[in-house]
Amino acid sequence: MSVASRLRRMRKQPPEGWDLIEPTLDEFEAKMREAETDPHEGKRRTETLWPIFKIHHQRSRYIYDLFYKREVISKELYQFCLDTKLADAKLIAKWKKQGYENLCCLRCIQTRDTNFGTNCICRVPKSKLDVVSFLSVASSNAFIAVAAAVLDNKIDSFDTARLWLQNHSCGIHWLLIICFIDSY
Repeated sequence: MSVASRLRRMRKQPPEGWDLIEPTLDEFEAKMREAETDPHEGKRRTETLWPIFKIHHQRSRYIYDLFYKREVISKELYQFCLDTKLADAKLIAKWKKQGYENLCCLRCIQTRDTNFGTNCICRVPKSKLDVVSFLSVASSNAFIAVAAAVLDNKIDSFDTARLWLQNHSCGIHWLLIICFIDSY
C-alpha cells in the first residue's frame, strides 16, 4: 500500500514536517514495490523475502534516526509514522534496548524459525564477527580444515594456505583464507 493511500485511508492530515520526509518514504515505497514484484524463479523461499526485509529495516531505521539520533522530526510526526505503519514500532522498541541496536528484523531473535534454535548473524558481537562469518562461508571440509589449522597456528602465512588449498583442489576458496589470516 502506497504512502498516499495510507494517508487517504486515515483521513487525517499529516503533522508539520511531513513534506520533508515524504520524498524519501516514497522512494522506499517504490523500492518495496519493485522488491515485491521481482521474479523469484531460481531462489529459495527465504531468499525472496530478503530484499523486502532489508527495505523494511531501512525505512524503520530512517524514521528512528530522524527522531532519536538527529532529532529532526517532532514527536507528533514520529507517532504519525508509527500509527500509519510506515515504521515498525516493535522493531524500534527493540533498537532502544541495549544489545539490540543492530537488529535487522524481528525474525532474527525468534529461535522457533530456525532449524537449531539459533539466531541471525546480526546478533553476533562485532568483535567475533570476522571469525564467525569466515567459518559460515566455508562449504568444503578442506576449507574448514584450513580454518582450524589457522586457529591452531599450524598455517601462519598466505603462501602456506594457498599451497595447502591447491594440493587439495580447493582453489576457489583461497581468497577467503587471505582475509582470515590477515585479520587473525
